[in-house]
Amino acid sequence: MTIDQRDPEVRIAKLLDNGKFELLIPRTDCGMVAATGEIKGNRVVVFASDATLQGGALGADGAHVIVEAYKSAMGSQLPIIGIWHSGGARLRDGVSSLSAFGEVFQSMITASGRIPQLSLVLGPTAGGGAYGPALTDIVVLAPNGRIFVTGPDVVKSVTGEKIDIATLGGPDAHRKNSGVAHVIAHSEEEAFADIRDLTSLFADQGLLNVDLVDLDLGIHVPPVSKRAYQVQPLISAILDADSEKLELLPMWAENMTTKLGRLGGRTVGVVANNPQHLGGVLDSSAAEKAARFVRTCDAFGIPLIVIADVPGFLPGAGQEWEGAVRRGAKLLHAFGEAVVPRVTLITRRAYGGAYVAMNSKSLGATRVFAWPTAEVSVMGAVAAVRVLHRRLLADIPQEQREAMELELAAEHDRVSGGVERAIEIGAVDEIVEPTLTRSALAKAIAAAPHRRGNHGNIPL
Repeated sequence: MTIDQRDPEVRIAKLLDNGKFELLIPRTDCGMVAATGEIKGNRVVVFASDATLQGGALGADGAHVIVEAYKSAMGSQLPIIGIWHSGGARLRDGVSSLSAFGEVFQSMITASGRIPQLSLVLGPTAGGGAYGPALTDIVVLAPNGRIFVTGPDVVKSVTGEKIDIATLGGPDAHRKNSGVAHVIAHSEEEAFADIRDLTSLFADQGLLNVDLVDLDLGIHVPPVSKRAYQVQPLISAILDADSEKLELLPMWAENMTTKLGRLGGRTVGVVANNPQHLGGVLDSSAAEKAARFVRTCDAFGIPLIVIADVPGFLPGAGQEWEGAVRRGAKLLHAFGEAVVPRVTLITRRAYGGAYVAMNSKSLGATRVFAWPTAEVSVMGAVAAVRVLHRRLLADIPQEQREAMELELAAEHDRVSGGVERAIEIGAVDEIVEPTLTRSALAKAIAAAPHRRGNHGNIPL
């Protein structure tokens, strides 16, 4: 007899250690199954859509299973994982199914920021089934996963737009455009492995060992401030080589990188400007992406490492109209509110308001380190002197202007900027060599009080 791989018990067994689990509630034809088991030795609660019945559509009884799963997880303070493959509300149940979805959402909102909530989307997940994963902390999308509010037929009937289900809500749609799915897996097996790693990082955060092997991190960062580079190799070199690590939303707002991993055996979150894209500049999407990640880490007591290499905020009417001020304020609020240890490393440059937004000392950073060649200023020195000395420069012959700009920039750095001035006023705590950075970060985190934020984790 062929086993239907969409069966919820088959999927739950794939997720849990040794395929072992205990049903929370006897299984019925309600479209939902809930169980308890372990992931990497950590006790968890799991619920899974029954895609073998009505496409996983959910009615009042199925919603009751999810609500009970949340009560169990909250009562024992356990992570909860939802395996989603649901066509939304059961049409036959009418308004009662809509009301039941509301009860599910309320359970998720009540649990927000209190227990880790993770979603694994394996098939089409529509309507209320789409908002379920969206309310959770982490969403992993498998290749056959689809997340959308209304399907192609409804879209066509209402708007006249013709679109297929994959284009509407598949991995490509969520990889770069929506910011809904944190991790896009290349296979279903990889999706299960990713959700297991993520659950472990939340559930078993470990103890920090400060006796680390230091590496020369400087080899991953070009010394010339205008030269682009990918920040991911630097992050990987900071994090433990042999531990779980996953980048979240890697192709959405690529100028900002957010990653979960371990340092000295302890779960940490890394927020970093990525100069390979838009020079690492802060824009509205990057600020929102980072703000959500910061609040997630704060809610669950995960220390933060912030790598700042940022030339400023992206200017332009488009950015202003997209809410750069409102969305940038989210990042300021997220850092200013966070109580977890949060340590900043300035590698090359930190200019203007973006310097403040990237976990500055004035926003309560636990510690701010800078590499010896880093620049901290209102703007780049050359740009600054072009504003401050524009009349003088205008009177100098063109062939002499560049040399004069460099001379004035050096004087500007000496008088009003640079790392030394930042240390004088307390904006930077310490200059650290790239070869000693890993252990400096670990010791700063270990020395700080370990707390967690007292707030929910609204999907910003």
